Amino acid sequence: MTMTSSRARPAQDAAGTALLEQYRRDGFVVLPDAFTPDEVERLNREAVRICRNDSLVAATGVPGTASEADLLRRYLCIHYPHKASEVALEAMRNRRIVDVLTTVIGPNVKAMQSMLFIKSEGKPGQAWHQDEHFIPTRDRSLTAAWIALDDATIENGCLWVIPGSHERGVLYPDREQDDPRFDCTNEAYDFPYTESDAVPVEIPAGSALIFNGYLLHRSLQNSGKHGYRRALVNHYMSAESLLPWREASGAHFGEYDFRDIVLVAGTDPYAWKGTSELSKPHSRPEKDGGCDR
Repeated sequence: MTMTSSRARPAQDAAGTALLEQYRRDGFVVLPDAFTPDEVERLNREAVRICRNDSLVAATGVPGTASEADLLRRYLCIHYPHKASEVALEAMRNRRIVDVLTTVIGPNVKAMQSMLFIKSEGKPGQAWHQDEHFIPTRDRSLTAAWIALDDATIENGCLWVIPGSHERGVLYPDREQDDPRFDCTNEAYDFPYTESDAVPVEIPAGSALIFNGYLLHRSLQNSGKHGYRRALVNHYMSAESLLPWREASGAHFGEYDFRDIVLVAGTDPYAWKGTSELSKPHSRPEKDGGCDR
């Protein structure tokens, strides 16, 4: 089964109500045409520029003069591209996506993470997981925007989701795994769903899958014979909630608020705290991490 979506746009009307109802029922919505072909091309060009960053090149040993194909095939995931690119930062603030976020989250929305996936042929996917396992929000408002920079298909490793698996707001157990099909070393298990409940989300380049932090999802290997399955993933939440993401020495954990954020809509009730630069762009080696590193 391949997921499809209506062309409903978020608004404070019947269309917005339908979108919100679908999100609450299924845990996700698909936003077609979130980015124009020109915007997608610009992001893909920017991905090459980011990959030629001196610090990233040094970490992988890829010569700065390597061909674009050789360069991109050495990377699987780059964290915090919005810290290294105004284009990626602009994508984090994309108005079409923010309109959906304010519909499903509320009027005040902040972002705390971006991830650029460059999955060339043969590269692994991600095992079953819930994003809230890695990024805990106090009000369960964590929401991801998974932006396709290539047509995402079953063959090249599109996302799979279990509709409705977010509804209980329960974090399922996780364990170490060594399945070569998956990059993430952890996988969720012991949840009340089977493989037959999962559906692939095949979407064209420029579309965005927006989903709840408790939604069970995974991706498989890019089994295609050539090409990439590139995607830009941004994580958002309500600006009205604290974010106890990283423990601060000497702080009560319940009061700790991760402040390396970008406000994308409304106002920040905690603006008086200021913001911090705590994270830096970096490449994640395969089999080394989950959604938050």
